[in-house]
Amino acid sequence: MPLYHKLPSDLKEVDVIIAGGGLAGCVVAGRLAEADRNLSILVIEQGPNNYQAPEVVHPALYPRNLWPSSKYTLFWQGKKSKELAGRSPIVPSGGTLGGGSAINWMVYTRGQRSDFDSWKTEGWSAEDLVPFLNKLETYHGYGQQKHHGDRGPTIVSKGTHRSSVAEDDFLQASESLGYETYDDLQNLDNNNGFERYQKYIGTNGRRSDSAHRYLHPKLQSGNYPNLHVLVEKQVIKVLFEGKKAVGVEYQTNPKFMANPEFLAAGYASPRSIRARRQVVISAGACATPQILERSGVGNADILKNAGVEVVEDLPGVGHDYQDHHLSLWSYRTSLDPRECINGFTDGRFDIAKAIAENDELLGTNAMDAQGKVRPTEKEVEALGPEFKAAWDRDFKEQKDRPLMIMALYNCYYGDHSVLPDGAEYVSFANWTAYPYSRGHIHITGPKMNDALDFDTGWLQDKDSIDVKKHIWAYKVAREMFRRMSTFRGELKGNHPNFAEDSEAAVLEYADGPTAKGADDRIEYSKADDEALEQKIRETVSTTWHSLGTCKMAPKEQMGVVDASLNVHGISNLKLADLSVPPENVGANTGNTAFVVGEKAADIIIKELGLEKVDSPRL
Repeated sequence: MPLYHKLPSDLKEVDVIIAGGGLAGCVVAGRLAEADRNLSILVIEQGPNNYQAPEVVHPALYPRNLWPSSKYTLFWQGKKSKELAGRSPIVPSGGTLGGGSAINWMVYTRGQRSDFDSWKTEGWSAEDLVPFLNKLETYHGYGQQKHHGDRGPTIVSKGTHRSSVAEDDFLQASESLGYETYDDLQNLDNNNGFERYQKYIGTNGRRSDSAHRYLHPKLQSGNYPNLHVLVEKQVIKVLFEGKKAVGVEYQTNPKFMANPEFLAAGYASPRSIRARRQVVISAGACATPQILERSGVGNADILKNAGVEVVEDLPGVGHDYQDHHLSLWSYRTSLDPRECINGFTDGRFDIAKAIAENDELLGTNAMDAQGKVRPTEKEVEALGPEFKAAWDRDFKEQKDRPLMIMALYNCYYGDHSVLPDGAEYVSFANWTAYPYSRGHIHITGPKMNDALDFDTGWLQDKDSIDVKKHIWAYKVAREMFRRMSTFRGELKGNHPNFAEDSEAAVLEYADGPTAKGADDRIEYSKADDEALEQKIRETVSTTWHSLGTCKMAPKEQMGVVDASLNVHGISNLKLADLSVPPENVGANTGNTAFVVGEKAADIIIKELGLEKVDSPRL
């Protein structure tokens, strides 16, 4: 099995280097290996091997990947922001083979048709990408099979467990507010309704990440001797001859060394390996711009200030960072412990026993229903003239664009030891589908441990449109929960500090639903809205959906790559990850990363003249 911590001494050159073994990188490597087993491929991943790691393969254990001690997750800290009540936000991303698909929440959602068309790039329209959307998956969900794939490596199913009580309750509540329940919200067109979630979980209850679906089977088979994977090694920079990429320089990740002084000192014992035909950077929207900038590709002024020699002046590198920022609200329920996964986090469930007995509860992410939603015209008007102007411009006539995505998670993500009682607390998640806020991520020096200049940009948009989205979504979500038969109250410290005599005051304990019908709604005062906005600014966080930092667009439009993913002004260098989408998608971005990987592989296979063994299927 050619998976290494140290490359063999005779391996000094390969055909293709993939810098980053994340979600898209594994897809590219797997497809290239299928196309030509004689093609020598090297994947360099900064994190560990994830093969059969319990926190990876067992879906219900995914909250452990949020722990700051997780060896499978990277944590990027942003600048303090007054818009975030003085906080320095932290953005996690995948830090192991499979990247985000190995640690994320396994949510299966696709972008909308207009999302891909908005990229305005030849070969990347929705019509162009449908074959790749289908190629990547074997779909076991609802809806019409013509909209999905049935032979792809990535398994989409309901897993081995779902809480039908919570799922039915959630959907009945949404219907009582006038929303439609769809069989399939992921056909690129359906919108403004809710559905029963499908997940990147196999029918056997195992996570369907890109490493385990595209890479590990080939490595385990022994039939792909030219597919090499090097783990726990950081790519420092790309090596150039003139403006041609010819290899990479890398070092051991000091996180995986016995001496902690190496981490503090920024350990560097660089080695290099050459690429005969292609270098592909696939390190994610946070790390890819850093590799480019350390290589001398980026905004010339930023590079000079960082002490890096300029190879190509590309101002778009690290520019326009965006994320689907998230607000999470906790509710008290009457659900049974095995209708949630809290027991795996707070110690009530014996994880080792559950694994040994192949407990079906391990095969869920505890997310069984979600929706893509839009406000009514009355609700738009209530959010003010600036919001209405933005709505009329960007949403009103684009009927397939959701304003927010909303989901029920049968899991509590806070400190379980301070919960007021033994009830099962769950989370309602609201996140903005198309944020107006933009940030940036740049290096400040040439070394791996030099400080980052990272500003998430969350809630910094003109006229505070993004925060108004969260205000609207909170009110809708709260009305849904108060109509659910399992509703037993609200976790006070997690909700806004509404006045005790306000109609909106937090209700800590309830015997059941407290509202019914579409019109029985809480009236919020100006003071209530101010308290709500303050709480959002104090708590809004990431969805792990970093995107757009090296976008696919002309150079004069701050683009970094062209339609073939070539870095402008550089030969033999491509990007293939979520840094390249020029506009966001109304979905969790994992599916988009899979599509970018599939499309990138197809482009490279054609350019290298390789025989394709499995063409996309319409």
